[in-house]
Amino acid sequence: MTTVQGHCDPAFARVREVFEENFAEGRELGAAVAVYAGDRKVVDLWGGVADRRTGREWLPDTPCFGFSCTKAVTAAAALLLAERGLYDLDGPVTDWWPEFGAAGKEGTTAEHLLTHQAGLPAFARPVSAEEAADPVALADELAAQEPEWTPGETHGYHALTYGWLAGEIVRRHSGRTVGAFVRDEFAAGLDLWVGAPDDVIERAAKLSAARRVQGGADSAGTADSAETAGSARTADSPRVLASDLLNRLVAAYTDPQSTMNRSTGNPHPGKGGYNNPVVLRAGWPSAGMLATAPALAGFYRDLVAGRILRPETLREAIRPRVAGPDRTMLIDSSFGLGFMRPAQTFFTPKAGRDSAFGHTGAGGSIGLGDPDAGLAFAYLPNMMSDMAAGDLRAYRLLDAAYASVS
Repeated sequence: MTTVQGHCDPAFARVREVFEENFAEGRELGAAVAVYAGDRKVVDLWGGVADRRTGREWLPDTPCFGFSCTKAVTAAAALLLAERGLYDLDGPVTDWWPEFGAAGKEGTTAEHLLTHQAGLPAFARPVSAEEAADPVALADELAAQEPEWTPGETHGYHALTYGWLAGEIVRRHSGRTVGAFVRDEFAAGLDLWVGAPDDVIERAAKLSAARRVQGGADSAGTADSAETAGSARTADSPRVLASDLLNRLVAAYTDPQSTMNRSTGNPHPGKGGYNNPVVLRAGWPSAGMLATAPALAGFYRDLVAGRILRPETLREAIRPRVAGPDRTMLIDSSFGLGFMRPAQTFFTPKAGRDSAFGHTGAGGSIGLGDPDAGLAFAYLPNMMSDMAAGDLRAYRLLDAAYASVS
């Protein structure tokens, strides 16, 4: 039986109970969860196995791959540069990236890049993990590419391309990659890396696949499609979605030509999936973060406290800009400027519906902040969620956290 270790304030005992239940019921291999109430760390728990092959145990400093939880970190970097007056969120991208105006994209704004409205949900050709280590080359490719819809007319999740679009905001206005900017500006004291050194990669948790879906890919080697379909089953309450929508989700997940699969599977991470050191060193700005749960929760703690962005900047950033049917994920999504807001893709307890923001990641990971509740939360597992069964691990922990602060 797995022994859960760490600290949990007695007022948050329910979080520990749920975390232990997840292990006892076989839902976890290894995982960590952390909660801040204001600046006070009230939960810091971990347990299980970091590497199924070797049996290496999960330790308090074990970082785990956060998949698309990375996007919120990239968004914060881009917003910090806007706050400093280096570019206009509502102005044309071509003001600072002239080449991006090709193929009918001249009306695109930075807001479109940050809200999944750019019309570039997928690369037009297969891209390897090695190629994806060059952010300049990938940004250039997207700048020349024809959009799949007129930028700004609708939204569809840019599962991987988002990173090289939003990341170009950071690179062109700071002269640094997202990973370097984040370390320099607001993550120097956190065990959080967008592009990790080899010693961090060596001690990181290794992702393990859950069951396969018939015709589908190994979920440790995809980006967000398994999580999209799995989390969608808990859209308005922890109950199964209507069968017709679930069937469409499964069909999109298994169709290699669907926007969902083209968006989430290219670039392909290569041998070893997202355990591939090539990916972990490169730090894809959409899905390339290694972090401990306390570090990811600490990022949201600092956002909520106004230590990364001014409070008025954060309020504007989490204001929903797009909401409704998502052209990539098929279900409803809602986004502020790079941050998810409560919707079928970012399922939160009722207490968090008004002010919670953050980002989910494939396999079940999540980072969340809530200014009204004074809450910061992070959960990072290394066993990927099972698309067909749905995944309530993060929701149950988050529900317990909200109940503890109410």
